[in-house]
Amino acid sequence: MPKYRLFPPVGLKDRTWPDRQLDKAPRWVSVDLRDGNQALINPMSVRQKLDMFEMLVEIGFKEIEVGFPSASQIEYDFTRQLIEEDRIPDDVYIQVLCQARQHLVDRTFEALQGAKKVIFHLYSSTSPAHRLYTFNTDKAGAKRLAIDGVHMVKQGLSSLKNTEVLFEYSPESFTQTELDYALEVCEAVHEAWGYDHPLILNLPATVEVCPPNIHADQIEWFSRHKSHRNQVTISLHTHNDRGTGIAAAEMGLLAGAERVEGTLFGNGERTGNLDLVTMALNFFSQGIDPGLDFSNLPEVVRKYEEFTEMYVHPRHPYAGQMVFTAFSGSHQDAIKKALDAWKSKNDPEAAWDIPYLPVDPLDLGRTYEAVIRINAQSGKGGVAYILREKFGLDIPKGMYAEVGKLVGDLADKKGKELSADEIWQVFEQEFLSKDKPIKLLQFEGERIESRQHLTKFNALLEINGQELELEGEGHGPIDAFVNGLKTSGFDQLSIKDFHENAVSTGSEAKAAAFICISTNRKSNVWGVGIHESITEAGIESLISAINRAYQ
Repeated sequence: MPKYRLFPPVGLKDRTWPDRQLDKAPRWVSVDLRDGNQALINPMSVRQKLDMFEMLVEIGFKEIEVGFPSASQIEYDFTRQLIEEDRIPDDVYIQVLCQARQHLVDRTFEALQGAKKVIFHLYSSTSPAHRLYTFNTDKAGAKRLAIDGVHMVKQGLSSLKNTEVLFEYSPESFTQTELDYALEVCEAVHEAWGYDHPLILNLPATVEVCPPNIHADQIEWFSRHKSHRNQVTISLHTHNDRGTGIAAAEMGLLAGAERVEGTLFGNGERTGNLDLVTMALNFFSQGIDPGLDFSNLPEVVRKYEEFTEMYVHPRHPYAGQMVFTAFSGSHQDAIKKALDAWKSKNDPEAAWDIPYLPVDPLDLGRTYEAVIRINAQSGKGGVAYILREKFGLDIPKGMYAEVGKLVGDLADKKGKELSADEIWQVFEQEFLSKDKPIKLLQFEGERIESRQHLTKFNALLEINGQELELEGEGHGPIDAFVNGLKTSGFDQLSIKDFHENAVSTGSEAKAAAFICISTNRKSNVWGVGIHESITEAGIESLISAINRAYQ
């Protein structure tokens, strides 16, 4: 395919970045209010931008690009409103973007009057295509444009009083520029700015055109060859045209960069900018404090969607509605077992090692409620998890297969995901609502202390439509009830298993009982009873099992 060419390697044979490990977060810069905003179908209003700025501050960003004040009146007005209404915290730098043109630089300084901390971000294009098509100039002309821009900024500094100014320069399309020439331009910019003042060199992958490993080689090569390296902060601005913007940024940090620019959820032109949420939470998942607070990620998503009129994809890393959801039966079983074991440690700082969940959803403001959801692909363990977490019923493992099949059959029939209420409806109809052949109308039991701790009961039943008074004795209510039933035609009834637990949801305390019986009709049939009295819950579970055995 001669139309497209293989991106050339850097030829960095002794690269060191593959052997390094990230152990601290970079300096984060949000460009949502500029790069992100210009990519929206409907750009944000000033009101929306003010709300977005406040959210970015709450998250913890200390460097926020607020706009291109010389490019539009709304961005100029927004910058002025932030300053005049004292909306910028003392520890936050507002960053402004500007091309290397005198009237644009002058207008930008007008917008910055009264600001406390500013990053003046100057950019000029350096790639062969820009030199040829955009500026119709050669390498010397493109370098002169950058140097002239630096002098314009230096001259304008005197117009700002009591303002701390950091200077940032971007050779636009750095990754498409010859490396030695990009370094030459940046060296000239640094010399023009002066070595006594900090400098941010932002190296943009304005369009992502190479694999992330080659991008890392470019950054390491540049970092090695840049003179006065300790006076320079190398910053990254990756885009996502190849779908590897985050990988390129992470590898670029390994290669020597210290700062990254991006947007929440990667909103930006074409396929977007670096996704700051995902990258920050990648650090978080490795036990590294990202310095950004996403402990209420659903609220960040809600506000972002409101401000931008964009939406976060349900499979978006960390933030999507379904990223902590398992439909697969084997996944559900593993998650349930591991969560049970982790919770039993009763230690929120215990190592997180839950299969299929890279981080604890609770740490991001999510809940476990949506971790397991049920459709035709789901398994018995997932159904048991829903019944426990949503309805407080910890069904015995012996019931898993039977209950799972009942719910699975309904999911197959409907051909879609089942809600928790639909799952409960299936369970209730099968285990709690059957009243034939036996219906309990009244029950009274008492313990007889003087006769070997026996229990005696009296009950009023409806059996096959006929009322019947029943009584009996036994070692406990269940045994007594079985003995009574054996005198009424249920003589081949035996108890195989029995469990009980407190129902953990709802305002009223209730008990749940689960019993497995065998009769002359069926073997190993489960029944369920729920009642305020644990005794009556047990009796109801027995009747439930009998009715299911004789249905």
